[in-house]
Amino acid sequence: MSRYFSGRFQTLTPYTPGEQPQERRYIKLNTNESPFPPSPGVMAAVQEEAKRLQLYSDPECRALRNALAEFYDLAPEQFLAGNGSDELLNFAFMAFCDEDCPALFPDITYGFYPVYAGVNRVPFREIPLEEDLRFSLEKLESLHGTVFLANPNAPTGLAKGREEIERLLRSRPDSVLVVDEAYVDFGAESVLPLVSRYDNLLVIQTFSKSRSMAGARLGFAAGSEDLIADLNTLKYSTNPYNVNRMTAAAGVAALREDAYYRANARTIMENRCFTAEALRKLGFTVTDSKANFLFACCSRIGGGELYRKLKERGILVRHFTLPRIDDYVRITIGTREEMEALLEETAAILEEQS
Repeated sequence: MSRYFSGRFQTLTPYTPGEQPQERRYIKLNTNESPFPPSPGVMAAVQEEAKRLQLYSDPECRALRNALAEFYDLAPEQFLAGNGSDELLNFAFMAFCDEDCPALFPDITYGFYPVYAGVNRVPFREIPLEEDLRFSLEKLESLHGTVFLANPNAPTGLAKGREEIERLLRSRPDSVLVVDEAYVDFGAESVLPLVSRYDNLLVIQTFSKSRSMAGARLGFAAGSEDLIADLNTLKYSTNPYNVNRMTAAAGVAALREDAYYRANARTIMENRCFTAEALRKLGFTVTDSKANFLFACCSRIGGGELYRKLKERGILVRHFTLPRIDDYVRITIGTREEMEALLEETAAILEEQS
């Protein structure tokens, strides 16, 4: 850290992304990417738009917002596109939190939430998960602040139903609820249909997971026109051209080829079920994940040790060092062949332990 670095940020602990090693080929089951390539229409749209890279992208993302509006049966003014869902989450922390309105989120959830609170200098409160890693929404009903709820949660994969979230919305009519639905397409229930009924609901989704576009960096926020206008104020105060031409075109094409991505999501859910059952037979405890990953632990080996031994064998999973979950590993669901390789190596590691 240089002596020029602002004192505002000297205590900031940045987010740690999943490993992206380049020194060898791994079976990558650590960053929740899709094992499937983008659809043919997406590839064609990117190639066509690349011919116009000398021109700025449309700052209003009109084609993409119109496509989102048609897809979700809402108005274009109810959508904002972003450079990944992360940018939009950061805007939400900036827009709806301050010294008088803290951020509220679970103590075990997406690791970027406390970072966004820190970088935007807003107070936050972490609400503990239950012992079984589930989250009680009732704990939030009497608390003042803006709620950030990852649904399904990360890294546990556990999800809340639409009715539960709607009850929370009704109990907090004067506070914003931000629902981060990065993994919703793998078996959870989206609350996006509720945004026209509740002006305090902001739903944020990403094209990174179910739509195979992690490298393109595209997300969107859906909410009332007033909430979206608030976020636009911040967008136009930071980076009006936040979504590049090729990414915006890819997003439109992905929505048009939704059947391709839904089929891929079904395959991932089938592979998730297969892998969870096999891990349980090996003695693992596995959460009932509704995401494109599993969260698992085994009394026969620590999470950190399993992570290291799998990496030695060419397989990457994610390990977190937080005290309550350091026995767990998070395993992205890949192809059936990748999951069979994971299970084979895991069984061999456990055999070595005994």
